[in-house]
Amino acid sequence: MNLQQKQAWIKEKLAARSEPGPAESQERFAERHYTVAQVATMWQLSADLVRRLFIKEPGVLVIGDESSPGTRRYRTLRIPESVVVRVHRRLCNPKGG
Repeated sequence: MNLQQKQAWIKEKLAARSEPGPAESQERFAERHYTVAQVATMWQLSADLVRRLFIKEPGVLVIGDESSPGTRRYRTLRIPESVVVRVHRRLCNPKGG
């Protein structure tokens, strides 16, 4: 990894951690949101794997409440298109082989 690639990687990590500004929040609100099943179909993966990939990803809407110990948690994820692109880019093999 050269210096420019490392700097780009650091910027991406910092951007993912920071809170979006008002303009970014508005854009994220208006962009398309995918369900776990839609992403699983697009990427030809299981819904469970997609859920594990995105559950703690910044920017993903997690709808549901914390359940009592010993009971199943019901959570609905809505994944913004920008987050899908970011995760796909992160998971891609940079050397292509």
